Formats: sequence, structure tokens, C-alpha cells
Amino acid sequence: MTAMEALQRSSLFREFTETGIRIFASIAQEKTIPSGAPLFVENMVGESLFIVKSGTVKLTQHTPEGEREIGAVGPGDHLGEMALLVRSVRLVSAVAETPVEVLEIAHRDFVRLQPQKPQACLKLAVAIGADLSARVTELRERLRTLANGR
Repeated sequence: MTAMEALQRSSLFREFTETGIRIFASIAQEKTIPSGAPLFVENMVGESLFIVKSGTVKLTQHTPEGEREIGAVGPGDHLGEMALLVRSVRLVSAVAETPVEVLEIAHRDFVRLQPQKPQACLKLAVAIGADLSARVTELRERLRTLANGR
């Protein structure tokens, strides 16, 4: 799968034209992560957005009882998107559950691209904001359900 195809499969890029996707494919780095290796670790400073091309990435969080799995992502999914917009601390660890191929878009490359392609960068920032908003809404509904005892 090419970088273009991987970005086209990602929900963050669903509203992008082929030209827009090509812009981000040009700065994306393809990486292969062996099974058991981390993409990033909880509490480290986030520096990149990752798009999973193949394989499965397990998401874990440290708790007083130990490491707890909180989910998994696979082909077409993205993770670490906040790091593209602002340098922040990772809230979870992401570890390759199987051998994984990812596209990595680094914050530094995104920042360098902004003066050259401001509309494309703004469009991606808005897509990230919309994705985060949808996740917050989903979590809010889950919390309501839990609070109501269902």
C-alpha cells in the first residue's frame, strides 16, 4: 500500500482531494515497527501523527494496578493526532501487537509546511478537531450511560 492509499483510507483525510492527500504523502515517513516495539510511550512528549497501514497497535495506560489495555487500532486508523497541532504529553502507550507499518507525519514537518500550504494544513487541523470532538461526544454518552446504571 502506498502512502497515498494509506492516507485515503484514514478518516482524517476523507474530505481531502487527491492533491491535498499528495501534499501530506510528500512529508509522511513510512516506518516498519516490529511486534512488541513501542510507537510511543505514555508521558513522553508527542511529536508525530501516525496512520496505520498494516498490523495492529495495542493502546495501554499505566494504572496503580499495572499496565491496562484500553484499545487497539488497525489499518486506516490514526493515533497521536494532537501531537501534530501542539506538543503535548502522550496519555497512553502505543505498542505494535503485530508487525506494523505506519505513516508518520512529524510536527516539525507539519509546521514547515504551513507557510507553503496553509489551506491544506488548516483543513487537516479542522479534521483533527472534528475527530476529537466526535470522540469527546462518544465518551460523554458512555459516561451518561454508566452514571444511569445501564
